[in-house]
Amino acid sequence: MVPKIKFGTDGWRGIIADDFTFANVRYCAQSVAEYLRDKGLAPRGMVVGYDTRFASERFAAAVAEVFAGNDIKTSLCPQATPTPVVSYGVTQHKAAGAVIITASHNPGQWNGFKIKSADGSSAPTAVEAEVESRLPQIMAQDRASTMPLEEGLNRGLIRYVDLAPAYIQHISSLVDIQGLRDSGLRITVDSMFGAGSGYFKGILESGRTEVIEINGERNPLFPGIQPEPIARHLTKLSATIRQNGSAIGLATDGDADRIGVVDEQGHPLTPLQIFALLALYLFEVRGERGPMVRTVTTTSMLNKLGKLYDVPVYETKVGFKYVAPIMMSQNALIGGEESSGFGFRGHIPERDGILAGLFLLDLMRKLAMSPSQLIGHLYQKVGPHHYNRLDLEFPPADREKIIGRIANQPPARIGPLNVVKLNQADGYHFTLSDGSWLLVRFSGTEPILRIYAEAASLEQANSIIAEGRRLLGV
Repeated sequence: MVPKIKFGTDGWRGIIADDFTFANVRYCAQSVAEYLRDKGLAPRGMVVGYDTRFASERFAAAVAEVFAGNDIKTSLCPQATPTPVVSYGVTQHKAAGAVIITASHNPGQWNGFKIKSADGSSAPTAVEAEVESRLPQIMAQDRASTMPLEEGLNRGLIRYVDLAPAYIQHISSLVDIQGLRDSGLRITVDSMFGAGSGYFKGILESGRTEVIEINGERNPLFPGIQPEPIARHLTKLSATIRQNGSAIGLATDGDADRIGVVDEQGHPLTPLQIFALLALYLFEVRGERGPMVRTVTTTSMLNKLGKLYDVPVYETKVGFKYVAPIMMSQNALIGGEESSGFGFRGHIPERDGILAGLFLLDLMRKLAMSPSQLIGHLYQKVGPHHYNRLDLEFPPADREKIIGRIANQPPARIGPLNVVKLNQADGYHFTLSDGSWLLVRFSGTEPILRIYAEAASLEQANSIIAEGRRLLGV
């Protein structure tokens, strides 16, 4: 029986040496190559990048070999490269798209196969579905045309391209890098052993600003952490800030398309607070206006900022592949999701943890406020909003039984509050009578059930999550 490769929220991910094997990666590359050929896109070539996970460079080389074997020219990154840098490189080289070997924020035993479109965004669902639909026949026939790497290099079908210089030059046009270098801020950066290692330090350290980097070396085991920049994985960053007195801590995930923030007291900000601060920066500091795009898992603070600055807010399913098309069609100013990935107008319609971090530093510099003061400033405009999320592993066979407990009879109340709206666009999102909300949904990339809540206090948010867990019986 041919094993099934399933593309989820952002590409295909699997366990290294279990289902994520060289053979399966080559099959995926062959499917992409045939898709490009059939759509007339093959002459534009492809970009191939990778992160710091185990054997990622070898998996990336295998993809390039398959593209070369299909007569598709490939620009191959010579070292681990952040996903946003690769995405920008696609637009610079006018390529048909990219394949990036990364499992983003997943634990170290995972790796993944992401597909990017010609505009640098995540491939639309329809494209991934077509690539996926070709795989059973390709795998059954063991069909993957390959050309050895050395031969591909000699024939000019594969070339090594460092995408970082063009990317850094571009983001320097979007934010005052020299002003940040001269700000004198002390910044601690946690690169989480990922592809973002060295970027903040290289961009900012040539003036009065000091950048202290932790977890900057390559270690595919991601010891002591999962490379996801959320509170429970930021304990080392928090402790470091308390010791060295940094003004802020920034963390990037495994492929640096997400950003985490720790304030000057060592307290992590939530992704929803980060999203709202970035929007506030664009509105208040830069004076820009434009629509915002948010996934159902993000904050209602965006809606309040939308009313305050008279801009529309669009809501989508989880996954930046749903955010990006609306960003492009509506010329949106910012798009984001609860996983702390944010994209910006004038850049690529994709998440960029590096640029998001630079924007946050510029917000601090321009308003002369610490991160905790910025949160206070934000709450003066929209009121206090507190958020939490609970992730629960579950046996895949129990999926339908778990969600059926809500689907078959949606509750009219969550605790003492009435449900005033139910949105089933992506999971079950309950808006409550006081404006707080509960969402339950399954991860698109892992066997995990997620329960989210936002309320006026952390205690209330936790209480709502507990009620959601009770309703699901997990």
